[in-house]
Parts: sequence; C-alpha cells; structure tokens
Amino acid sequence: MPLVTTKEMFEKAYKGGYAIGAFNVDNIDLMKAVLRAAEAKKSPVIIAISSGALQFMGGEIIRKTLDVMLKTEITVPVALHLDHGKSVELCKQCVDFGFTSVMIDASAYDFEKNIEMTKEVVEYAHAHGVVVESELGAIAGVEEDVNVDDKYANYTHPADVFEFVKRTNIDSLAIAIGTLHGAFKFKPGQKPQLRFDILEEIEKELPGFPLVLHGASSVPRKYLDILNQYGGAMEEAIGIPEPMLRDAARHAVCKINVGTDIRVAYVGGVRKALVEKPETFDARYVIVGGLNQVQELVEDKLENVFASAGHAND
Repeated sequence: MPLVTTKEMFEKAYKGGYAIGAFNVDNIDLMKAVLRAAEAKKSPVIIAISSGALQFMGGEIIRKTLDVMLKTEITVPVALHLDHGKSVELCKQCVDFGFTSVMIDASAYDFEKNIEMTKEVVEYAHAHGVVVESELGAIAGVEEDVNVDDKYANYTHPADVFEFVKRTNIDSLAIAIGTLHGAFKFKPGQKPQLRFDILEEIEKELPGFPLVLHGASSVPRKYLDILNQYGGAMEEAIGIPEPMLRDAARHAVCKINVGTDIRVAYVGGVRKALVEKPETFDARYVIVGGLNQVQELVEDKLENVFASAGHAND
C-alpha cells in the first residue's frame, strides 16, 4: 500500500470517535517499531518527523525505507508527516521529499503573519496533493526545537478558529487546551487538566473539522521506572492522563501526537538490556531491547488510548 494523506484517516476517525496516533521517531529503527505495532493492531498510523529527526535521518532515506516496508510487510494506512515545520521552505522541501502531510508552525507569530505563512504552504502543498496542519494558540513547554515563551503559552481562542481555517484553507488545526511539550508537563502535586470547555467551543465553531493535540505524551509510570531502575536519573515526570486523551478522541480530536513516551520507552529498554547482559557487545541485542518496549507502548496506545486498533480497513 502506498503512503496516504491524513484526509480520509481523519474523516473516519471523526465519525468513529477515535484518534490517529502520530508518533515522533528519531531514527529508522524506531519508525519500524511503530509501523510493526500498527500492523499488529491493524491500525492506521502517522509517522511524524521533526526537523531535527529529518536532518538526522535524511528525507530520501526515510521515504525509501517506508516504500520498502509498505511493499513487503505493512498493509495498514500510513501517512508521513512533518511535525512543527518552522519555515515555509522546510515544509515545501518535505512536500518535495514525498511527505503526505506537513505542519507549518507559525504560532509564534501574530495572527496575520501566521495566516500569511500558512496560506503559502497550503497553496504549494495542495498543488502536490499534500495536506497541511497548522497551529493556533502555541502549545507551551519544551521539546527538541519547540520552545515557547510564557507570553505565547495561552489557549486557542475559539473566536479565532473559524476565520483562521477559512482564510488559510488548512486541513487540520492544532489547538492549545492544556497539553504541554516535553516530559515535565506538570509538577508533583499539580493536577493535570485539559480545557474540554474550550475544545467544545472550538467544535461548535468548526463542526466536522479535524483537530489535533500536540504535547500529549502521558509518561507512563512503567517505562519511567524501568529507565531509572537500570541506571537512568530522570526526574519525576507527569504527563497527560490517558483517560483524558481517550475523552478528547471522542470529541473532534482526530490526531494525537506522542514523542516523549517513545524516547522514554526506548532508552529504558536499551538500559535494561545493557545491565542484564553486561558482557554483550552485540548492538542488535541492545537495540532490540529498546525497540520491543517501543512496540509494546505503541500497541497499548493504539488499543487502549486512541482506540484506533482494528480500523485499518474501515
């Protein structure tokens, strides 16, 4: 099966009350683990690539690897997505690489500049059959090259969304309702909370339109404990509770991004393999230890959080 766009994915997810997982991967092995988890659960999936991961892996290598896997072992719908494209030029480059979805993140600019940049990406991408996501109301926190100052750490204003979508002609909209980038979203004792009241107001302004949640890792205790048990020193991390994400998927949230959880599971698995078999110098053994945990994590997300398992052939 060739790569697909997210358009049909989101239409089915919206009607079915589930969400598509967009998993940020930092190398080819992680990409394979995510794809194999999706295949095992018969779930559509989005491979999300940040600008840093794109530079690390190379766009052509990403596409060629995906093409081989989609021809030989992966039968579920897969979209290849640029996450947080900070420039029009980068978004266009990824369209040319063969990405089927790009995100232009101009949320750090004012409303009019955001529209201007987003429109330019939409015009280029749509002409090549590629869909576009944009962000309104910057998601706070830090993750790789996403670093939002407090003055931008606000919620998406429902009054702005209709005009933004109409003027840009985007295909999906990332909104800020309380999710946060990075692992340390909340402090111990602080109650995680998503603004479902704002989500419902946005849904009324954009009936039937697919919404996106960024910064939605939950930092499951199991994987954090494994990482620290085997030599890690990661501080207490509190993410978005998974039941809240499931509730969001029952609304208009059709895409939920996960990045931190992948990294915690992978590094924890690698550490565990190194400690349990210190005599090994077989890199494959160590790497597979991390990949097995990633696949387990992704399968659980697809089945129990996003509820997209079994929807590959809808």
